[in-house]
Amino acid sequence: MSKSTRRNFLKQSAIAVSAIGSVPYFLSSQQPVLAQQASDRLRMGCIGVGDMGRGDARELNGLVDIVAVCDVDSLHMDMAQEDEHIGKKDAKLDTYRDYRKILDRKDIDVVTVVTPDHWHTKISIEALQAGKHVFCQKPLTLTVEEGALIRAACKKYNKVFQVGTQQRAQREQFALATLMIRKGLLGKIEKVTCDIGGAPQCAPIPKAAVPATLDWDMWLGQAPLVDYIATPELIGIQRKDAWPSNSRTHYEFRWWYEYSGGKFTDWGAHHVDCAMWALDLLGDGQGPVKFKPLIFDHPVPYKDGYPTVDNQYNTSHKFDIECTFENGTVMHVVSDSRDGNGILFEGTKGRIHVNRERIVGKPFEDIGGKLTAEKHAVPYDQLTDLKKVFPPEEFDKLYHGKPFGWHKMNFITCIREGGLPASDVFAHINAMNVCHVCAIAARLGREVAWDSKTEKTGDAQSQGFLAREQRKGYEISRS
Repeated sequence: MSKSTRRNFLKQSAIAVSAIGSVPYFLSSQQPVLAQQASDRLRMGCIGVGDMGRGDARELNGLVDIVAVCDVDSLHMDMAQEDEHIGKKDAKLDTYRDYRKILDRKDIDVVTVVTPDHWHTKISIEALQAGKHVFCQKPLTLTVEEGALIRAACKKYNKVFQVGTQQRAQREQFALATLMIRKGLLGKIEKVTCDIGGAPQCAPIPKAAVPATLDWDMWLGQAPLVDYIATPELIGIQRKDAWPSNSRTHYEFRWWYEYSGGKFTDWGAHHVDCAMWALDLLGDGQGPVKFKPLIFDHPVPYKDGYPTVDNQYNTSHKFDIECTFENGTVMHVVSDSRDGNGILFEGTKGRIHVNRERIVGKPFEDIGGKLTAEKHAVPYDQLTDLKKVFPPEEFDKLYHGKPFGWHKMNFITCIREGGLPASDVFAHINAMNVCHVCAIAARLGREVAWDSKTEKTGDAQSQGFLAREQRKGYEISRS
């Protein structure tokens, strides 16, 4: 997600929260959630309160009581404490540098995990072991092996786990496109293109002193111990101590394979997920059988799948990975396309393009879909003809029978009532595995076979990228 898109998302989130007013729990205007006494309200701890972490906390504030925050950067904790939309006005948030302090608290029922990607699985599994419900930002995993570990933990500990792929809550865009495709309005889908954008490039980044606010060793976690690097230029205009524009930390972590999967996992977690959701191919044992990299450019030289330069961003910035499913459907995961960011579905009866703003295409118009003058989606409730084709209960089915709506409210509803959330771990891991194998194919620069049932590739070299060694003291629990 670009910084501008992330800012827009947080701004929209703030509007959504303010629209709730003082109502603590709701499903829809017709069916309010159980009205708990204050003593019965869910209590939450937020692990990771950087930009996105604070945004998620603001959205959940009021649905739960946020009582504690944690971050390896004390600057982030200060900003969370200063935010009047996080926690109760008459109570000061407890702060911790070590997430285990939050997990140790018996009075905390729920946690958010909004850390760099390489921390997601470890913290989430330990949270489940501690008896917490978990909301974890995407992408959930760093490797295929991590997906298997967290899937097993979810089955063992039986807590509600929602992944932060909020695109599934966009009714006029991705949910409607999913219903259209599943109903066969485009005929047999022959080709899908997921435009997830390209990663940035940068000049060599010099070594720098670790900021006094940051626990660098803890931030690195399972990743190799390396020098802190950062450019001297500052970003942001609201705080004089804003973070460097190029570094390994915070927002920029996603451009390093050591901590993330680049755009393959950053935006692939959204568009690849929604594409496979629409195709109904996220079940156990489903997925592409081969990945062929047509374009696989990286900003630094590579040898045997590993970067040979250690002071520049290293995730692929220009790519086209052709993913072929067993039924013959082909999905391209690309950094750029004629239609722009979003998903293009091409079937025997027509084509549609969907992104976070709207759906376009004749099949959409044929069922009563319309756009505003600004080319944005017209709200579902204003489209009488479309509602006849897809009544509200059709959207509820996509949410495992829960009322379709706000992503985080769905999480709280499932905690109260039971059932799978809209973005459950099991489906998400299947989508993430596709993203991971796309990255492996790009890194190796050759075709990679994939068996979704065994979750293995077709050769020893590519198999070696499905897991990675974790630094001593930061291993992921396997119990």
